[in-house]
Amino acid sequence: MQFAKDSFFLALQERLAGLNPARTITINGATVPAIVVVENLPPSFAEPQANAFYVEWGAASVAGGHAGNGALMSLECTISYYSFGTVASMVDRGRVLGQLDAELQEICQPANTEKRDYTQAPSADLGTKVFWSQPDFLEKSKSSVENQTDKQSDGRAERQARLKIFFFSEVTLS
Repeated sequence: MQFAKDSFFLALQERLAGLNPARTITINGATVPAIVVVENLPPSFAEPQANAFYVEWGAASVAGGHAGNGALMSLECTISYYSFGTVASMVDRGRVLGQLDAELQEICQPANTEKRDYTQAPSADLGTKVFWSQPDFLEKSKSSVENQTDKQSDGRAERQARLKIFFFSEVTLS
C-alpha cells in the first residue's frame, strides 16, 4: 500500500510544482511544493500553513471482495487546505480558496500515475498504475491536522476534498 501512497503523492507534488512553482511551503528549513502528507510530517509539526494541501489517508479495503495476490484495493484520501487571502482585510480569501480548488482539480488530472517503488534510487516501475476518483469538495471539518480549538474564528476559508485511490496489491491477502 505504501507504494501506491508514495506514487499518488509524488505525482501530485510534481504536477503542482509544474502548474504553480510559486506555491511552496517551508518545512524544517526545506522549501517544497505546497502539498504534504500529514503522516510524514515531523512530530514537532505545529500548525498547518495557509495555501498548502495536506493529504491524510483513511480506510483501505479490497475492492469487490476479491482477496489474493494482485487484488484491487481502495484507499480513502482527504486533502485539506485553507486560506486567509492575500490582503490584510482577508476579503479575497474565498477567491484564493477557489484558486486552490482549481489547482487541486488540475493536478488530479489525469487521474492516474505509474506505481513506483521509491525506496530505491532511481525508483523502480512496479508495472501497474495507481488511479483515483475526482475530488469531492466539502467545507472543511476538524481533522487530525487540527488539534486545537475552533480554528474558524480566525477568519480563514477552509476546504476538504475527498477522493478514493485504487491500486493493485503486491502481497497475498488472507
